[in-house]
Amino acid sequence: MMVEIPDKLYFKIGEVAALLKVKTHVLRYWETEFTILQPVKSRTNQRLYRRKDVETALLIKDLLYRQGFTIAGARKKLCSDPHVADLPESSKSQTEILKLIKHDLQRIHRRLSRSLADE
Repeated sequence: MMVEIPDKLYFKIGEVAALLKVKTHVLRYWETEFTILQPVKSRTNQRLYRRKDVETALLIKDLLYRQGFTIAGARKKLCSDPHVADLPESSKSQTEILKLIKHDLQRIHRRLSRSLADE
């Protein structure tokens, strides 16, 4: 189940739903059932999913839809095995993770530089 996640800091609920090919109400329901899935909310109360949240939602979808777990079974699997929630991230080497962090920091730096230049 390979889904290409765009290189963004935050995703709105509609974008995540489109990536996962589920309806937005499904994501909202999963938030109530899986405490591990907790997107931040903006000042306007919009859900903003980080990359880790999207990866977690992909894992939940895989457990429920492909592997056939029930909600309770998937919740138990995620809670009992701390490594399951980290599968997408743990498959990357430390070097790859550091490169991603460096890339994100450089992108933030460019955005801040542009903001300061506009003032």
